[in-house]
Amino acid sequence: MAYVPRLKSKYKEEIVGALKEKFNYKTVMQVPKLQKISINQGVGRYSVADKKIIDSSILELSTITGQQAVSAKSKKDISNFKLRKGMPVGVRVTLRDNNMYEFLDRLISVALPRIRDFKGINDKGFDGKGNYTLGVTEQIIFPEINIDKINKILGMDITFVTSAGSDVEALELLKQFGLPFKNQKAEQ
Repeated sequence: MAYVPRLKSKYKEEIVGALKEKFNYKTVMQVPKLQKISINQGVGRYSVADKKIIDSSILELSTITGQQAVSAKSKKDISNFKLRKGMPVGVRVTLRDNNMYEFLDRLISVALPRIRDFKGINDKGFDGKGNYTLGVTEQIIFPEINIDKINKILGMDITFVTSAGSDVEALELLKQFGLPFKNQKAEQ
């Protein structure tokens, strides 16, 4: 039997039923699902001075995600930043299916709890179309990264693309997966 990630089977067995009941969907095909996770790491001002930063960022992001990352290149010249068209300014990777569920599982259970003074993630990162973006300030929260071997501490944006029609549905989907959102009622 083929390997199935834990969160993928949890989605099929538990989350679909819970969301269908909560939002009164007529069929399971209406239930929102996680389509992909995009991870972007900008290294703009450092890449102009040191070309090895892009290579190390590609290696780090590939290690974190388990999938080969690619460099993102600038689209136009910006003289104030000493930037030319086609220069590498960041690193990105898009995860789907099993890789996506494995990364999400490691993010929820291992990486996020390693953040210092962590009280939950903010629920204000939704775009109005059911997608959520989470900013991580340093890549060393992932256990795959050896702190002694990194050149610069860089942040990254993790975008969860869902098939949900609204932010409320997407928030509930991500909560069901186990993303630790802050409790807004407790803060007030």
